[in-house]
Amino acid sequence: MAKPHFLIVAFPAQGHINPALQLAKRLARCTLSPITFATTPSILRRLNHHTHHPLISFAPISDGTEDGFNPSTNDLKHYFSQLRHLGSESLTELLRSLSDSDRPVKCVVYNFLLPWTADVARNLGIPSILFWIQPAAVFRVYYHYFHDYKPLIGSKKGEPKFTIDFPGLPRLAIADLPSFFQATSKDDTLALPILEELFQILDREEGKVRVLVNTFDALEADALASIGSIDLCGIGPMVPSAYVDGEDVSDTGFGGDIFSGGESSGYREWLDSKAERSVVYVSFGTTVTLQKRLVEEVSKGLKKSGRPFMWVLRNTKGGEEAASDVGGGEGMVVEWCNQMEVLSHPSIGCFVSHCGWNSTVESLVSGVPMVGMPQWSDQATNAKMVEDWWGMGVRARAEGGEEGVVVAAEIVRCLEVVMGGEEVKDNAKRWREAAREAVRENGTSDRNMREFVERFGCGGVTADGKG
Repeated sequence: MAKPHFLIVAFPAQGHINPALQLAKRLARCTLSPITFATTPSILRRLNHHTHHPLISFAPISDGTEDGFNPSTNDLKHYFSQLRHLGSESLTELLRSLSDSDRPVKCVVYNFLLPWTADVARNLGIPSILFWIQPAAVFRVYYHYFHDYKPLIGSKKGEPKFTIDFPGLPRLAIADLPSFFQATSKDDTLALPILEELFQILDREEGKVRVLVNTFDALEADALASIGSIDLCGIGPMVPSAYVDGEDVSDTGFGGDIFSGGESSGYREWLDSKAERSVVYVSFGTTVTLQKRLVEEVSKGLKKSGRPFMWVLRNTKGGEEAASDVGGGEGMVVEWCNQMEVLSHPSIGCFVSHCGWNSTVESLVSGVPMVGMPQWSDQATNAKMVEDWWGMGVRARAEGGEEGVVVAAEIVRCLEVVMGGEEVKDNAKRWREAAREAVRENGTSDRNMREFVERFGCGGVTADGKG
């Protein structure tokens, strides 16, 4: 029997590329079969410098641009329209060319900002499956929003403390829900129609629908329960295996960083010089542009805490000036770093984060407590889970309510709670072991992955590639 060939289609953004690449590698390791990874040409050019695997090949899907989306020059609505139109055409051509070769695609895997991918696959008679790159709890929130809860949530936009009991989830306040429900900018309002289309596509599928989720059973047991006709399948955490089992050290370099600049910054040597669990690591991801006031408050808070810190600072408005005197002494500011390498360093004692799901998962795997400062999308929900459901961190509260700014004194308070409290540290260690156990051979995520690939004629192969 011919080995299955999976095609993974990834949206061209850092938070989507990283888990999709790890899924590609995990599938290749599990099946010993060819994997094709498709995304836009601008992303592929950046990935080609440091992403190599004998079973993984790369293919472009067009978005109509040379250098990808640029928020200063491109209209996001137009970009999504071009990506849908040109991407559908180029994906169709790619699937047809692979069908004419000796390795036709058995399954197309896509993520949530590319729902049209499922239509392309269906038109060609090829099965497709959604890879949900956010937590299962957020999937459930969106599911209920589009099926029953849209009028209620819409009517409570101005009531951040109003609480809702979603089936299968602990009680959540409006302020804990994804920011797109409260969106006011024209760019943010684009997300909900795309997500609505996604759930309409899932509803059209016949019989049980399987969705792969970047989480694991012990972390989200209730949220992973079947919902309607959808089976949620935890196959995470999607991080390089070297940071889970420590065996394949070459795997530390197999990632999806589409930014660079930290190779010669000296942060590795700086971390080596610090005491164990003493450093505060700060990063707010690659998407959000931080406002000057927030950068100023974080800067003040870090200095007032008296703790050594390493801050990845990019995408700021006036932030360079606000943080110009942060570096030196006990602080270091860099434009880029290998985040998993930093989080796994023994000197790191806390992660001040926007609580994007990739960062949250990486912190879980590393056993590093978190101070959550969510900015948008699913991050408020993730911060809620970190603090109240898993007990491995705290959420910094904004001055003047949810629309305000987290001030320096609040940052100092949170750092004291997280770095001075044994319970938070113990919980972080417990979740680290649970995350690593899930992806080991015969762990829950390993078994879920093997059950998935067995559907495509590749039974009897373990996560380590052993028959």
